[in-house]
Amino acid sequence: MTALPAESLAAGEGVSGQIRHLYVHLPFCAHRCGYCDFVTVVGRGPQHAAYVDALLRELELERDVLAPRLETVFLGGGTPTFTALPELVRLLEALPAADELTVEANPETVTPELAAALRAAGVTRVSLGAQTFRPELLRVLERGAGPDDVRRAVHHLRDVKFDNISLDLVYGIPGQSASDLESDLDDALALAPEHLSCYELEAKPGTRFTHAWGEELARQADAMEDYFERIVARLSGAGYRWYETANFSRVDSARGRDLRARHNLAYWLARDYLGIGIGAVTTIENVRRRNTPRLGRYLEALAAGRAPEREIEPLDADVRARERVMLGLRLDEPLPLTGLRHALDAAGLARVERLGLASERDGSLTLTERGRFLGGAVTAELLA
Repeated sequence: MTALPAESLAAGEGVSGQIRHLYVHLPFCAHRCGYCDFVTVVGRGPQHAAYVDALLRELELERDVLAPRLETVFLGGGTPTFTALPELVRLLEALPAADELTVEANPETVTPELAAALRAAGVTRVSLGAQTFRPELLRVLERGAGPDDVRRAVHHLRDVKFDNISLDLVYGIPGQSASDLESDLDDALALAPEHLSCYELEAKPGTRFTHAWGEELARQADAMEDYFERIVARLSGAGYRWYETANFSRVDSARGRDLRARHNLAYWLARDYLGIGIGAVTTIENVRRRNTPRLGRYLEALAAGRAPEREIEPLDADVRARERVMLGLRLDEPLPLTGLRHALDAAGLARVERLGLASERDGSLTLTERGRFLGGAVTAELLA
């Protein structure tokens, strides 16, 4: 990946008015958790307004690539709801109309005022970072919210008629036991969220979190397969659809609603998307680019009416095909192989079929349940 001046980038040429997915990065947080490797900035209240100004300027510079109405907009972070509420509302009201508008939130930031403001601004979906309901494990993760904050946040959102709430849970936390995990699932299901994301804790090497918990993380690694299978069995048994490796959605057939995370589904289906904000990634046709993660440089460029500095990565057909296979096989639906066979290893495909880990039928490839549990290992075997 090569750094280039913003003016030399051409992502979007030939796709004017066609991009239907927008990611907006709001980096501000009250505290940086030890395991986090996202682009975040602690505090900086006086800069929230300037950052929203910069986001809206970048959006205007890129507006031509976006469709008149979008399918999805996703505000991620950081903690988007830590952004000063007047600035968050100003941003939301200026964004293009979309069928699904998701905002990530930490539970302690969700007040009745914030919930009402999100609803009034057109937000359709809120993703709450619960992580765990065990107080001692929340302390390990350095999270500011307690279990009751999660419950209150859900109730505040329900009070203003939000009917699409997602909870994030993490497993493999140092000190976590199988019974802790079962209790977390009990507590999450008691809140009846429409969607659950259950992620294996990933602590990057060299972080203070891995220095503090290295031995326990290694011990937890041995339990991951068991934890994963427990999650799938429990949530599937509760009526949730295991539609992606780490994601589960309720089935609302009575109202005809698809409660999968539509924005993330666009990533897994290799749709093109625009990202704005520091560290935000854009993938359009044969170009992927990443905005500078440096807040000062970003603000300075946009204040001067220039696009921010970006790194650009050309994507050839082989890269896009491999990504389509890797991401598509995370889903519970068949992956059409048209245009993708050159990315597959024929011998590898024969092996995983023989082992009962995948099945090819009618020109599409599907992982079996056991193949989905093994996930990445099966995909690695399949790729040429």
